[in-house]
Amino acid sequence: MSSDFKLDAVKGHDSEDPEVGPLNGVHTILPERRATTLSDRLFRGSRAGHGEIVSIPNEKRGHGSAKKSGPLLSGTAYCISSCSMILLNKVVLSSYNFNAGVSLMFYQNLISSVIVVLLGFSGVVTVEKLNWKLVRVWIPVNIIFISMLVSGMYSLKYVNIAMVTILKNVTNILTAIGELYLFRKHQSQKVWTAMFLMIISAISSGITDISFDTLGYAWQISNCILTASYSLTLRRVMDEAKKYTRSGSLNEVSMVLLNNLLSLPFAAFLIIMFDEWEYIKSVDVIKLPMFWVIATASGLLGLAISFTSMWFLHQTGPTTYSLVGSLNKIPISLAGLVLFKVPLSLPNLFSILFGLFAGIFFAKAKMS
Repeated sequence: MSSDFKLDAVKGHDSEDPEVGPLNGVHTILPERRATTLSDRLFRGSRAGHGEIVSIPNEKRGHGSAKKSGPLLSGTAYCISSCSMILLNKVVLSSYNFNAGVSLMFYQNLISSVIVVLLGFSGVVTVEKLNWKLVRVWIPVNIIFISMLVSGMYSLKYVNIAMVTILKNVTNILTAIGELYLFRKHQSQKVWTAMFLMIISAISSGITDISFDTLGYAWQISNCILTASYSLTLRRVMDEAKKYTRSGSLNEVSMVLLNNLLSLPFAAFLIIMFDEWEYIKSVDVIKLPMFWVIATASGLLGLAISFTSMWFLHQTGPTTYSLVGSLNKIPISLAGLVLFKVPLSLPNLFSILFGLFAGIFFAKAKMS
């Protein structure tokens, strides 16, 4: 799903762009610290060991070349994975008219959980051992996380991708207000100006949206509130959660596992409560192999966003990462308009473009 999260629970919140990744709820967290944790383990093979560079000149040149191409490759991988996931989720929910968003979330989170567990067992990544005290502390965050994913699923079903992207800018505003009242964090005049432009673009885009859907907009507004709540709640819970880990910290992969694994029983309960199981047993679309290919690919891409965002951040830095995340909304929005043949008026197109550039202005304002 579209996402979004990029702040440190203690610091680094300035890089936030809550749209980029909601499936695992992690690549919007801890951008600065992330660069020295998982990415070091995953991509340490691209660095020479102590003494290797001195003894082998050709290898030195090879590492120089890799250093130059690293940001381009990692940035491309991050953009492709994030764009592809949003588009594939839209295909599953709208093109296949799949009306079981909670079940789709359950399937995607199950895929992420299995992969992270396998990577942990194989030693590729480090995962904190879960215990009841840690789980108990994390449950409030996880409930908001699940609600955020479900609302995002249903908003994407009823609202076109471009409008989802513009409306998600509201999350930045809610987060900034929450930070002001909860953490006494003040923003610069440029940031508030950018957020004012975001409000104008969201209102004008909604008014001029030919395919306006009241239910879809209600889901998206709920998603913005829940995404901001997730970010703010996570910031409060992180310090408490660290007390119940062996290492005294909680890395990004462990948060992926916590969010996705704990979401499964809650999702199963919702599937039963919303009677989605009866729908799944009777709907014909699940008999189509291509449906499962797309649903599985979207789940894999959700996890891929986490790893590629870590890789990209490791190769560049929070500033470039935040700016590219904002710029990445442009091709996502345009692709959504073209591929799904969204009815569009000229005022609505200008409102969408205005909102996209307001997002870029916001990212640059946060950097200054």
